[in-house]
Amino acid sequence: MSRLEELYAYREMIFSLVRRDLKGRYKGSVLGFFWTFLNPLLQLAVYTMVFSLIMRAGIEDYYLFLFVALIPWIFFSTSLTGGASCIMAQQDMVKKIYFPREVLPIAYVTSQFVNMLLSFFVIFAVLICSKSTLHLGAVLCLPIIMLVEYILALGFTMIMSAVTVYIRDLEYLLGIFTMAWQFLTPVMYPIDQVPEQIRWVFSLNPMTYVITAYRDILYYGKMPRLETLLSAAVLGVIMLSAGWMIFYRLQRHFVEEL
Repeated sequence: MSRLEELYAYREMIFSLVRRDLKGRYKGSVLGFFWTFLNPLLQLAVYTMVFSLIMRAGIEDYYLFLFVALIPWIFFSTSLTGGASCIMAQQDMVKKIYFPREVLPIAYVTSQFVNMLLSFFVIFAVLICSKSTLHLGAVLCLPIIMLVEYILALGFTMIMSAVTVYIRDLEYLLGIFTMAWQFLTPVMYPIDQVPEQIRWVFSLNPMTYVITAYRDILYYGKMPRLETLLSAAVLGVIMLSAGWMIFYRLQRHFVEEL
């Protein structure tokens, strides 16, 4: 509790880092902040062409099926790959001044989360233009699953950012790891297409429940199953608790390792 109180005391620092990241991310680029929307749209176009025209997934309105899962996945994967180096990127600040080191992964994941929220304006615009049916009760569950994914991403990012200080190669391995993880998560295909004999592997993947819940709400227009929400929430809390403990133990020697 004392650590949480200390983090609350440094909340202005977190907000400042989030603002700096959001303002400086596309500084100097021609399109600027528009890249927040353009990047997922370009990925959507490529995946839709491959799976609708070439590999023929045979899913109605595949672009919608993919889009409502792709945006949350981009948030999660970017939090991991970029967040792994958030301590290294601020090493001068870590060496010179005292502050709770948890501030850095929290600020990074929060800035990615804000990006995802902005991208959801595009999602809802596409859903409205396609005249998709949205269930009001299901949409009210959306903030819950967003919060669960934020907690999950923060837990993993805290682990990766702390371990990367000691093992620098992890930063480069994460790109391959997240790519493999994406194909082992039902982002580009429905979970029903996974053979029964290996579906238990997917049940161990916390992002399976998160992506399934997003798709139930936004694509199928129905309430996510309570089992899905509870599984995602429990795994998110476990991951954040584990990430926090690992980060707290490893952060004691950050200065010496940097």
